[in-house]
Amino acid sequence: MTQFNHVQTAHCESGVISNIFRHYGLHISEPMAFGIGAGIFFGHLPFVKVNGVPGSTYRIWPGAIFSRVCKRLGVKMQSHKFSSPGKAMQALDDIIEKGIPVGMQSSVYYLPYFPASYRFHFNAHNLVVFGKEGENYLVSDPIMDTVTQIDPESLVQARFAKGFPEPKGKMYYPLSVPKQVDFARPIKEGIQQACYYMLKIPMPHFGVKGIRFLAKRVKDYPAKHGDRRAALYLGNIIRMQEEIGTGGAGFRFMYAAFLQEAGTLLNKEELKSIGGDLTLVGDLWRNFAFAAGRVCKARSADNISYGELSDMLLHIADEEEKVFRRLSKVKF
Repeated sequence: MTQFNHVQTAHCESGVISNIFRHYGLHISEPMAFGIGAGIFFGHLPFVKVNGVPGSTYRIWPGAIFSRVCKRLGVKMQSHKFSSPGKAMQALDDIIEKGIPVGMQSSVYYLPYFPASYRFHFNAHNLVVFGKEGENYLVSDPIMDTVTQIDPESLVQARFAKGFPEPKGKMYYPLSVPKQVDFARPIKEGIQQACYYMLKIPMPHFGVKGIRFLAKRVKDYPAKHGDRRAALYLGNIIRMQEEIGTGGAGFRFMYAAFLQEAGTLLNKEELKSIGGDLTLVGDLWRNFAFAAGRVCKARSADNISYGELSDMLLHIADEEEKVFRRLSKVKF
């Protein structure tokens, strides 16, 4: 059986990166992987429905972090998608038989080791399969505290779940991983890319403009959609923030940790200072989620209105803009 050092992390994609790279001797923390991959982001897409309600995202699209980190660190990866479960499972068996851990995209809904309350239709979850015990597969799922197992039928369902985005049996594994890398250039490129995505995308749905776009829509939810649907829409914003991956606040805290680590590595105190400011923004996101949750459950003793929630989001947008404008001016 392949020995695989499982470490629990906050987010699946950056956690898989950290765990797989460590297996090959390249030690990179989860926040460093997230930062080099420019994972921090925001988007509100009313035309993309998640379970029938508008979707929000607090991180870059699935797969982007992994591909960016590999490119910037010189890691060569092999990736496959499949037309049939039979071919996908045979390919997986062939690779893990060679002692190679395999990353894969899956649906959370079909992972039986998740508690029932966490199993919903989200098809962009990443995990590592690294061996078998009998018929069952050994799984290093970054958000679990220990190694677990999954039966072949459930793994097929998770790998070939329908809905957006379809995993189509996607699996990936390294062909070559350098033992040592110079992190300076990858850090710089990751920061510059994150600043561009947060500040300069011309469309109103993304970056700090996207947070303001959402704020305006939240304010109009009751009048436009009625109280019941307004609560449903608001509830999905919270769910995307707090339950899928690490959520809005969690990603801000992780990127702040990246800036702290990068500041130490590159001897740049300004990066550490900006990381401290972003941690405070993470607190604002958490405060918003708490207030919005009380509104959804009609438990707001202070009678917080949708207008006040909108104002909280506008304040968050202002603070995030300050952080990323300051970060964009750091000299490397």
